Amino acid sequence: MNTYNPAYALLLFFAISLLGYLLFRPQKGWFWVIKNNLKSNEKIVIEDILKQLYHTENSGKEINVNSLTRALKFNDRIIVEVIGKMTNNELVQFDGDVLKLTNSGRDYALRIVRVHRLWEKYLAEKTGYDKMDWHEMAETKEHELSYEETNLLATQLGNPKYDPHGDPIPTTLGEIADVKGEFLSALAVNSVGKIVHIEDEPDVIYKQILAENIHIGSQIRVVKNNKQRVVFYAEGEEFKLAPIVAANITVRILEKDEIIEENRVRLSSLKEGEVAHILGISKESRGESRRRLLDLGFVKGTKISIDLKSPMRNPIAYLVKGTSIALRKDQASKILIKKD
Repeated sequence: MNTYNPAYALLLFFAISLLGYLLFRPQKGWFWVIKNNLKSNEKIVIEDILKQLYHTENSGKEINVNSLTRALKFNDRIIVEVIGKMTNNELVQFDGDVLKLTNSGRDYALRIVRVHRLWEKYLAEKTGYDKMDWHEMAETKEHELSYEETNLLATQLGNPKYDPHGDPIPTTLGEIADVKGEFLSALAVNSVGKIVHIEDEPDVIYKQILAENIHIGSQIRVVKNNKQRVVFYAEGEEFKLAPIVAANITVRILEKDEIIEENRVRLSSLKEGEVAHILGISKESRGESRRRLLDLGFVKGTKISIDLKSPMRNPIAYLVKGTSIALRKDQASKILIKKD
C-alpha cells in the first residue's frame, strides 16, 4: 500500500529548510553563534593567560602550566590546548617547565592591562559604582574594547598615568610610569610617607584594606612594625594590619622639605562642640561624589561643626555655611579638616 502523502512531504521539506536556516544562517545561525562564542571564549582564555603571566613576571616570580591552571578559572584541558596555540603563535614560550611571555606576548598583555586600568579609571571618575565593583567589571570589559575604543576612552579621561589604585596605565607604545615607594610592611618605625598604591589582588586582602577605610594619598606615620602587626597613623586615625595585608600597600617616603600634615584629620573624627575648617577632599573621593560634596559647600577654608547626630551616629548632620547636611561616616572620612 502506498502511504506517500504530498502534504506531509511538503511539511517535512519546510521543516528541514527552516532547521537548516536556523542552523546555518550567515553570522546569526546557531552554528555561527556557537562557533563565534567558542572563538570569543578562546580569546578570553588567551588574554587571561597573558595577563596572569605579565603580573607573575612583573612580581619577579615564575609560573608553570600546573600553577597556571590553579590560578585561572577555566577547564584545565582548555588551558593546555590554548597554551599550545599560543606557543605556535609565538605569544608564549617554555624555558624548561617555566612558561614565559615572548616580546609579542608581552605587548599583547600590556594592551589588556591598559584596557583594564583605563576602565577602572572610568568607573571611578565617571560613574557611581562602588570601588568594590571596579575590578570585576573591568575584568569583563578588558576583553571587549577594541584598540580604537581604548584610545578614545584614554583621550576622554585625559590620558591618565595611573588607575584609581595607583597602578600605572600603559601607553599606546607600552610605556609604563614608575611607582616609586616601599611596601608598608617593610617600613621602619617613625617612617613618614604617602600611600601611592593599593594592590587590588588577591581579592580577599583588597577587601580587608577597603574595610579598614585606608585611602590613596593619605600621609602616614609608622609607630609599630613586627611579625604580628604593622601599626600606623593616618589622618588622625590609628590602623593595625597584619604584615601580609600591609605588603599590598605601597608608600612613598616623604622628603625632608615636604609638608607633614600632623593636624590634618578626617571629618568623621569631629566631636560635638568642636569647630573645624575644611582643608580639602581626599583623593579617595572621585567623580560625581566629589563634585556633589563641592557643590554642597565642602570647600577649602569653610567652617564646619556637628549640627545633629542620628541615634546610631550614622549619618551625622554637619553645619556648613548655615545649612545642615547629613553625611554617612564613609563620606565624612573623605573630607579632611583642621580642628580649631
